[in-house]
Amino acid sequence: MKARGLFVAALCAASAAFAAPGASAKPPPHLKHVFIIVLENQNYEASFGKKPASRYLAKRLTKKGELLKQYYATAHESNPNYLAMISGQGPNADTQADCQSYNDFVPGTPTMGGLYVGQGCVYPNGVETIANQLEDHGYTWKGYMQDMNASTPKGDPEVTCRHPAANAPDDTQTAEAHDQYATRHNPFVYFHQITDFETCNENNIDLKHLRRDLKKEKTTPNYSFITPDLCNDAHDDPCPNGKPGGMKQATRFLRRWVPRIRRSAAYRHRGLLMITFDEAEGLPGEGDASACCNEQPGPNTVNAGGPVPGPGGGRIGSVLLSPCIKPGTMNEDPYNHYSMLRSFEDNWDLPHLGMAGQDGLEPFDSKVLNRRSCRARHG
Repeated sequence: MKARGLFVAALCAASAAFAAPGASAKPPPHLKHVFIIVLENQNYEASFGKKPASRYLAKRLTKKGELLKQYYATAHESNPNYLAMISGQGPNADTQADCQSYNDFVPGTPTMGGLYVGQGCVYPNGVETIANQLEDHGYTWKGYMQDMNASTPKGDPEVTCRHPAANAPDDTQTAEAHDQYATRHNPFVYFHQITDFETCNENNIDLKHLRRDLKKEKTTPNYSFITPDLCNDAHDDPCPNGKPGGMKQATRFLRRWVPRIRRSAAYRHRGLLMITFDEAEGLPGEGDASACCNEQPGPNTVNAGGPVPGPGGGRIGSVLLSPCIKPGTMNEDPYNHYSMLRSFEDNWDLPHLGMAGQDGLEPFDSKVLNRRSCRARHG
């Protein structure tokens, strides 16, 4: 931890040069705890249209919180969306192919906009994430990855910060009945700024630990990023373990975890739970690669849609639940994964990373966090 802190301090002057300033009409409330659950590959119409695949998500949870009707993914396929959510880095050919090999991102040249030029998957030291930012400002974070420890023999030490060996093929691209963890859905292991330091083993852990951490507010991280396994995130349909998969299985996951989070002291005391998808359906010929928010392609690809020509990852929608949100709110303003990152950086007064610093990008301000009792309070 100390070594990483010294490394970051040495980079402060350089990093500041690449952090683009941002502005918001109204400051958001100060959320103390943020939870993010990411599901897989659903178009807005399938999730929130007239015949939604999950009425629990589309009807019951939106009545308890807020539906962001114009929320968009930023790329195809999965991996670049996860990376965008925590780093603001744009897609490249390797991430758009879901990083079949765990290779380094090279040459990794920084630009004045906070983006790095190159191709590959694992970003070099110096490329920060919101996890690094939070740590360096005295806040806590954890990535809760379901099935991360699934392949560990009984009695062996628990596996944390799981990822392939350097420049080796990723053997988690396809789920197995006993192990449905997907490295490509764990964004934290694609940054040397995390994997080269003990913070990865301490904070990038199996989902099973979340239930314990929720028992007390002081043990709940300020920022929790939750990735279900390939069965429970709606990716596989059916699943190799015989479960139904798809949104039916994802709904079971939400029914189990959403109430636990909402009952926790951390959620009740100025918390927020966001349920989103990584991308819309992205199959060639039928996928949605639309975008919002004047999204730019970035320096490493001319087509953020990857296999689907287009500027983004399609319209997906997102649900927000919080004591700081009026139940039943329907929001028509445009947001995307870079907006999400910017919003949480603004919440903790952090610099904007990469495309989160784009001029004109709207964060979740008081139009989203719309309960007056929550507005602009800190502490």
